[in-house]
Amino acid sequence: MADHSKPSCEQIIDIIPDPFVVIDRNYRIVAANRNYRERYGMHPEDVVGRRCHEVSHHSDVPCSQNGEHCPLDEILISKQATQVMHVHFHSDGQEEYVQLHASPLLENGEVRYIGETIFPVTPPEGDGDDLLIGRSMRLLRMLSLLQRVAPTQTTVLLLGESGVGKEQVAKYLHRYSQCNKRPFVVIDCGALGESLIESELFGHEKGSFTGAIQRKKGLFEAAQGGTLFIDEIGELPMSLQTKLLRALETGTIRRIGGTDYINVSARIIAATNRDIKEMVAQGTFRQDLYYRLSAFPVEVPALRERKDDVPMLAEYFLARIDNGKRHIPLAPEVIETLLSYDYPGNVRELRNIVERATILAGGDALAPRHFSFEHKKAAPSQAGQSGTSTFAERRSGRLDNDQIVRALEQAQGHRAHAAKLLGISERTLYRLIARLQVQSVTAGSDKT
Repeated sequence: MADHSKPSCEQIIDIIPDPFVVIDRNYRIVAANRNYRERYGMHPEDVVGRRCHEVSHHSDVPCSQNGEHCPLDEILISKQATQVMHVHFHSDGQEEYVQLHASPLLENGEVRYIGETIFPVTPPEGDGDDLLIGRSMRLLRMLSLLQRVAPTQTTVLLLGESGVGKEQVAKYLHRYSQCNKRPFVVIDCGALGESLIESELFGHEKGSFTGAIQRKKGLFEAAQGGTLFIDEIGELPMSLQTKLLRALETGTIRRIGGTDYINVSARIIAATNRDIKEMVAQGTFRQDLYYRLSAFPVEVPALRERKDDVPMLAEYFLARIDNGKRHIPLAPEVIETLLSYDYPGNVRELRNIVERATILAGGDALAPRHFSFEHKKAAPSQAGQSGTSTFAERRSGRLDNDQIVRALEQAQGHRAHAAKLLGISERTLYRLIARLQVQSVTAGSDKT
């Protein structure tokens, strides 16, 4: 007699080769496959029945309340599949970037569950210094877009203010592209004159102009098979815009003074801090070139739009400055000082401010007095700008250990709640708690 029993949900999802969970409308995990449990070192009873934000984020509230984009919340509204970038805790307590692919599981036309596949974003081999730093909602949303477009050959146009790190974004795209073993080549149109830009991009033949004593390959050729990053594309003269458009459309270039066309194949990433649409309207930028470059535009957020990343960025820069590591983790009052400024010069300005403060501190501990800002301090930190009055809004002066303890007591030990009350990120709170624990141990040893 044939066995007509159906496979269980657990048996089906165990076939899926990547970590996978099924989550109900209340954020509760109802099933997790073997690959998920093995990757995160958990038994079924440690996962099933718990809420996804408790397991993945070590948080008592949904990730949307901690500044991340919640796929469940979006699917409940749209009933469509979605992809987002998140930061999850690995089994060893370390953070890792993951790409989430979530799809609705419908019943009578309504979302009953979502199925979520988790793709850990593992950097290719090589130095990771050029990866983007932070975990704010604005940054994670941008990373989600970058992860989608990086493996393709699509031209990307990066838009954003000066100093936001557009070259770092371009390096990130190259790192996660299929051509990451090939060259990453940069040309800054804002730093070169018209004749130099043309020679740099397309190369020249020997004797083509005064000083051309030998043949030179251009950067299009140098980037063959890799990525060509054209920074400050808005500064490109109109005459060269025509030549660049032809190169992009035909995949061929001709060196200055040459007669032969050369086939080139490089992924193009362009960037500008100018309003390029307005330039098109004014006739200073070719409309057809704009359409060719803007196949996939990406807005790189200003630092004031992702203030939660300031402490992490500051510590990142400190780790790369002589004697800077001894200032990590940053003192609470230093974090407050850094969060009180809007950084019109963006990440570049933050790096300079941190480096200058380290020099001024000398052998002393970093303190607010060591930080100087070129512009008046603008709005206070974004944390605590919700409509409700938070612990951070009620307090004044610097954040001390007693305030951290009181916030934890008020939140009944829930660190996500305490971080919100203090007006800081949960990651920052973890660093402050670790510092407090070290101080407690030191104080205890001093008494013995």
